[in-house]
Amino acid sequence: MIGPGRPLFVLFGSSIVQMSFKVGGWGSILADLYARKADILLRGYGGWNSRNALEVLNEIFPKDAALQPSLVIVYYGGNDAMQPHPSGLGPHVPLPEYIDNMKKIALHLKSLSDKTRIIFLTSPPVDEAMIHQHFGNVFDKHPRTNESCRIYSEALVELGKQLDIKVVNLWTAFQHRDDWAAAYLMDGIHLSSGGSRVVAKEILEVIKEAEWEPSLYWMKMPVEYSDDSPYYPVGPDDKSTTNVSDHVSRWQVEWTDHNNLKL
Repeated sequence: MIGPGRPLFVLFGSSIVQMSFKVGGWGSILADLYARKADILLRGYGGWNSRNALEVLNEIFPKDAALQPSLVIVYYGGNDAMQPHPSGLGPHVPLPEYIDNMKKIALHLKSLSDKTRIIFLTSPPVDEAMIHQHFGNVFDKHPRTNESCRIYSEALVELGKQLDIKVVNLWTAFQHRDDWAAAYLMDGIHLSSGGSRVVAKEILEVIKEAEWEPSLYWMKMPVEYSDDSPYYPVGPDDKSTTNVSDHVSRWQVEWTDHNNLKL
């Protein structure tokens, strides 16, 4: 552990999370916006389902940790929603078990501290034709279908209402435009940079609108080492320096107004 202590945000999930720190990924967008304000920790595991998550839940989120996360963003569901393989192997998890697993994850995270906030992400839609184009016949015996993603997503939204947990419905958010697959997916399953922008936007809107104290919205959080310094750039009066500790870079400006964000 290095100091000084910052709020800790953990991204926990399967490949949508593991790949989120690539250039243009939604995790990298959050890490950039929360620089000097929070540490974004990646715990992403490609290929995993909610059963895998439960197996390591206590190891990744121990209840006796000296520092508990301020925010945990959880994504599982896309692999769970795949159709069963005839062998009985594979990532498919029946819907009732999936919801029970997600409930167990939620209750464990809630027990970490009274200041640990949770956001669930549903599965985004998938494009079956694009999947076949990129992966060939790999998934023929246990396919991914957009209809199954819808069912699992709606069930997770309902669970969020029951547990009073914020849920971002990516299945719905992606389909606000007709060409959503070409715009937001790179292989029919995983997110392009355009898709990551949608995820980041939806997460930031939830955080901004949440009545959490203290606020975890990036524009409202305190900046680390925000004091004036004689070593900062000299101002136009040639007598003082300009404090740049909370400077919003030009590439961050668009994220200050989510409603006008180009998607």
